[in-house]
Amino acid sequence: MEWSKNPTEPLRVNGVALEYSCHGPAPSQTPTIVLLHEGLGCVALWRDFPARLAERTGLGVLTYSRQGYGKSDPIPLPRPLDYQSREALEVIPLVLDAAGIERAILFGHSDGATMAAIYAGSTEDRRVRGLILEAPHFFTEPGGLASIAAARDAYESGDLKAKMAKYHRDPDGAFKGWNDAWLSPGFKAWNVAEVIDYIRVPILAIQGRRDQYGTMAQIEEIENRAYCPVDTLLLDCQHAPHQECPEQVLTEAAEFCARLIRIEAAQVITA
Repeated sequence: MEWSKNPTEPLRVNGVALEYSCHGPAPSQTPTIVLLHEGLGCVALWRDFPARLAERTGLGVLTYSRQGYGKSDPIPLPRPLDYQSREALEVIPLVLDAAGIERAILFGHSDGATMAAIYAGSTEDRRVRGLILEAPHFFTEPGGLASIAAARDAYESGDLKAKMAKYHRDPDGAFKGWNDAWLSPGFKAWNVAEVIDYIRVPILAIQGRRDQYGTMAQIEEIENRAYCPVDTLLLDCQHAPHQECPEQVLTEAAEFCARLIRIEAAQVITA
């Protein structure tokens, strides 16, 4: 793997080519923040946030487009309703392997936050030292489903498809893989909150008070169920705090990462 902002070759996981980009120090030098994008995201849609995060924290930052997104290989449709769990358990560890990451902080947004929590709560991967969960969802909510239905209307009759085509090799696959799963009748009962019970690393949970896809109930689920340290950052914004309130997110994320490093250093000295 080439640790570069603009690598010459994709990251290959199980024969699938994944678009990726790296910022800051390589994994051999510092812990690495792994950015996991939202349901319609990709490398490019993080914009300048990865570079700013690397600069603010002094850590390496890896972001990649999941299969079906950005410039990564397309994915067969329809997606299974447990696609978030499959992505978490089957792909995240292989990405960490391919990148040579030994100490990771998983920073997920929306679907990506859910995947980060699923992975940390379902495995004993000691490489994962902390989680930053931005606008996570652990169960469906009527308001969120209504917003997803509105997104379908915007895609079918508005300009959303044209906007997505600028960033995704297969905009139909990217959109329908996410939207069709969430709007499937069987998805209403989806609930993965149990994974929170088994997370054993510190969590920073970030939520916009006006998030159109999820309410504070998602954050309260973390606070009520977690047996690990939990910090929360509540902001006056909608679904993308890192875009709408970047300074607050960068500051809090940097402080969280610094605490993790101090804790780890203290444990090494004590040992």
